[in-house]
Amino acid sequence: MNRVYVCSCFGITDQQVRQHAADGACTPRQIASATKAGTDCGSCVRTIQGILGRGACPRRELPAKGDAAGVLTADVRPAPSPLMAQAPLMAEAA
Repeated sequence: MNRVYVCSCFGITDQQVRQHAADGACTPRQIASATKAGTDCGSCVRTIQGILGRGACPRRELPAKGDAAGVLTADVRPAPSPLMAQAPLMAEAA
């Protein structure tokens, strides 16, 4: 069995990537979460994408135009930080 290193930064082989893919990892980000591959120099990300291929994982479908499921019903902006409320504005400080 030949070992082909996909990620030389962390010593991750193609067989390790394939095993994680068989266990359910579908994206380079999921492989990175499991192995750290792709999180240092990033040169292996395209190779990982090539190993994962297309169509292996279910795709999230975009809602149809005008579909009610695609409409946000809640304000999803983060609450302002308490530290930001205490910081004076630049115009006020001058």
